[in-house]
Formats: sequence, C-alpha cells, structure tokens
Amino acid sequence: MTAEETRSRQPKPLAAGAFQEAINSFHLNLAAEGKSAKTVRMYTEAVRWFAAAHLLRETSRTDWDEAGGPDIQRWMVWLLGCYSDSYASNQYRALQQFFRWRADEEELPDPMTRLRPPKVTEKLVPVFSSGELAKLERACQGRTFAQRRDYAILCVFRATGIRLSELAGIRYDPGNPHRSDIDLWQREITVRGKGGQTRIVRIGHEAARSLDRYIRVRSRHAQAYRPQLWLGAGNRAPMTASGIYQMVARRGRPSAASRSIPTGSVTTSATPGWTAAAPKAT
Repeated sequence: MTAEETRSRQPKPLAAGAFQEAINSFHLNLAAEGKSAKTVRMYTEAVRWFAAAHLLRETSRTDWDEAGGPDIQRWMVWLLGCYSDSYASNQYRALQQFFRWRADEEELPDPMTRLRPPKVTEKLVPVFSSGELAKLERACQGRTFAQRRDYAILCVFRATGIRLSELAGIRYDPGNPHRSDIDLWQREITVRGKGGQTRIVRIGHEAARSLDRYIRVRSRHAQAYRPQLWLGAGNRAPMTASGIYQMVARRGRPSAASRSIPTGSVTTSATPGWTAAAPKAT
C-alpha cells in the first residue's frame, strides 16, 4: 500500500465550524442547478476539508471573508506534498466553484481569480493487450449465471467504452420498454452520464447475443424484478459500480498474472476510450 493510499484511508477532518453555514448554502445551490449527488458531495466535502484542516487548524480565520489567495496556495502546497497532482487539482476545482459562487452571491471579490490550478502530469495507464483481453473474455465463458453475466459485461464494455457508473446504471424491464434501457433488436443501450444526461450507444452482434443469453438466465433470478440490469450471483442484490470493477479485477488475475489492473481505472487497448474510475469497495 502506498503512502497516498494510507492517507486516503484515514478520515478527513470535516467539522467546518463557523464556516459550515456558507457551505450549506453552496450545497443547496449545487442541488438546485441539477448537479449529481456525487458532484455535490465531492465539492462540498472539499470545501469542508479546506475549512476544517487549514482555516481552523492552521490559521486564525473565523469567517470566509478573511480567507484569501495565500490560504488556498498553502493548502495546495500541502496537498501536493501528500497526494497526487491530479487529486490536488480536483480539490482546487471544487474550491474554485465555491469561491466563484460566493463572489457572485455576495458581490464580493473572488480570492482565486488570479490563481492557477496545480499542473497535472499526464500518466500512461497500463492496458490489456488484445491477447490478454481475449483470455479475460474466455475466462468468463460458460453457462452459469455469473459467467453469462460477466461475459456480457465485458462485451458491452468493449463495444461501447461507457463509464463504469453508466454501465452499472443500465436498467432492464422486460414488460415495459419505456423503463428499459436495452433494445436488442436495434442493438442500442440508453445510458445516463454526468448530470443525468442520457445518450444512446450502439453495440455489435456479439454484445447483443451475450446480453440476450444473460437476460434469459436473469429471468430465473430471485431478484429479477429489480430494475437494475446486473444482478448478483447466488440470488444476491444488484451489482454496484464497485462490484463490477472487482469482478473485472478478479477475472483478470488468472489471465494477466504479470499485469494487474491498475488501481483507479479499467482500460482495454481494444477500446482506447474505455477508462473507468474505480470506486471504493463496499
């Protein structure tokens, strides 16, 4: 386990004290703008962390009016010393949204106007070779529920390059096409992206066939009434994004002993756009 992973497992101080009232208003504004629950949580947690860990602990600030550019710069320096540049950049963007909102709301100067975000170094993400990907798919072939489900997941991933959260969010209702995201005849899947935006992605014949095979065994599942497409093996509840990621990692180990799936992404060389952020395990 890396030092950054160890730090990420430690609970962050989030008790923002007198700074919390403005954060609550920021939360309400984000929700009113239709931001996703995940985005609202990420933005507000970043602001709470900055207030609790820096403003309250390291300064004598008692109000947001007293927070300035040097405070944000010192916070970024600390983050860059403890976390990756991409993580520090994400925290910067969240604070930028907060101070921009507050400046507009209160007609105040924005302390971040002249600041620049941390530079993010582009990193190459290891990918499966076509041979390794073929072995991964063969590891999922079979007639059991889990094998047909996992093979269908890989086929849809490979055909569409959709995000992991979008894959986990696919719905299926055989009795009501308006509540089902899958159209096997047209080989189309409706997915919901960031901010609840929907789009249609196309799949090939192999992915459609794998879905059809999975749906047939799914109909005998104890929780087939659930709207989520991907159900757990052994009549367990639907799979989360974390569960799908862990399945791919587990299936990939025997077929790629010398190449582990990188923490934070699932990538295939056959589909350059396929990169899904790995959520925390549940």
